[in-house]
Amino acid sequence: MTSIGIFGAAGRMGRAIAQAAAEAGLTVAGGTDRDGSGELAPGVAITNDPLALAQAADVLIDFSVPAALSANLDACIAANKPILIGTTGLEGEHHVLIDQAAAHIPVLQTGNTSLGVNLLAALVEKAAASLGDDWDIEIVEMHHRHKVDAPSGTALLLGEAAAKGRGIALADHSERGRDGITGARAKGAIGFAALRGGSVAGDHQVILATEGERIELGHRAENRSIFARGAIKGASWLAGQPVGRYDMKGVLGL
Repeated sequence: MTSIGIFGAAGRMGRAIAQAAAEAGLTVAGGTDRDGSGELAPGVAITNDPLALAQAADVLIDFSVPAALSANLDACIAANKPILIGTTGLEGEHHVLIDQAAAHIPVLQTGNTSLGVNLLAALVEKAAASLGDDWDIEIVEMHHRHKVDAPSGTALLLGEAAAKGRGIALADHSERGRDGITGARAKGAIGFAALRGGSVAGDHQVILATEGERIELGHRAENRSIFARGAIKGASWLAGQPVGRYDMKGVLGL
């Protein structure tokens, strides 16, 4: 039986993952959080010791914060345990750390653990590859009022899929935060719009528009349980993989 350790266990996602693990018949070894107190379940403690958790678990799931990533990766490397990273708001330096860790342990990093979203990303990549750059690509996302990063990790995942389909670098073709007299839309750009409000778990829409027609591909998350179930499926798959860096495509066999 696979034992799951959860970094960022006291948050909403951490608790949803613990519940999903129990429903899947897996053991929860424990969790960590900045405050290092409380329980995930009766007898399952939350501490502030990532190394102890990594040593106790078969595979780790990280839904904490970017600032905690380095210590969590170090703990997994020291314990020689795989880690699934679902934390969003990561910057370039975090991906360097992930690449370095993936030389020692299996690492799966994704902007979204939903199986539906990752299938959507595959469809977006195929659509972008099939259509020319006269088709404008816009990505619109909406989340609850408490989300602190924008665009969402999922929106960026979809943007990367579109860019990969076109054979371009997203960083060189991304348009965000339009305001005022911005000029005409750049040909080949991938645009992002972020909406915040209420209790929305996550809505994402990819629009491909050209003269006279439009394609809309989308996904709506009705609650966090879909992310938790996807994280558990991904972590269970990752536990059997060799050293390297992975994404959810491998879990889905795409």
